[in-house]
Amino acid sequence: MTNATVYLNGSYLAKGDAHLSPDDRGFLFADGIYEVIRAYGGQFYAMQPHLERMANGLHSLRIDGADVPGLARVCAELLRRNGLTQADALVYIQVTRGVAVRGHGFPDPPVPPTVYATTMPFKAKGDPAEGVAVITAPDHRWTRCDIKAVALLPNCMAFQDAQDAGAQEAVLVRDGVALEGTHTSFFAVLDGVVRTAPRSNYILPSITRQAVLDICREQDIPAAETPVLLHELWTADELFLAGTTMEIMPIVRVDGRSVGTGNPGPLARRLLEHFHARTP
Repeated sequence: MTNATVYLNGSYLAKGDAHLSPDDRGFLFADGIYEVIRAYGGQFYAMQPHLERMANGLHSLRIDGADVPGLARVCAELLRRNGLTQADALVYIQVTRGVAVRGHGFPDPPVPPTVYATTMPFKAKGDPAEGVAVITAPDHRWTRCDIKAVALLPNCMAFQDAQDAGAQEAVLVRDGVALEGTHTSFFAVLDGVVRTAPRSNYILPSITRQAVLDICREQDIPAAETPVLLHELWTADELFLAGTTMEIMPIVRVDGRSVGTGNPGPLARRLLEHFHARTP
């Protein structure tokens, strides 16, 4: 969308006319928070939880001054201005600490944050009827993965390793525990129990992850937030990913080895059906 309308610091303007200072701390230090929100036919899914997570992240980084609740209106207006009110789309929002002379300490006095948002049509990658392949990769991220910060270089490097291996995602492993993907949550089904790493500073509190756990509770599907050990991947009944762009995606191969029968598992397919019932 080369002629797309974007939002920058209170104004709607053509993307080519949006300019950021080279002194913005998002550019210099990756000092900021982001969110990606999905719209189905012009209707946003879980807007409020996304904005609440953004507000929590900004609070954790001590970035003040952004009207986070008002971003819901910004997202809707971006869909309207870009002709996406009836389409499947993504909205990307980023808030940085703002523009200041480069220095490791926070600007004193504080400066206004930089608030940017853009939208684009969305077409899902991967077919849940076929499933995807993943690789495992060491988790080289910082230890505050619960903050959805824009510093994603370790994620990008692991994801590129997956792409180079012909896989669709990398599952990050720390101290022998499979935590999450580079941009997805990770689940295993072991002895009929849906398991995922417990909430901690090592994983993102994913909106879709929570939806899966809620569905399990509502449908009386056994589920537990407990570590999934690396060696358990090879004996799991099913593995699957969950996230804004993948929804619930079965994993059929890990590091070139088949998962279960090598086909999408029945529990992942069942969870996906219930997830779709929740979307607009």
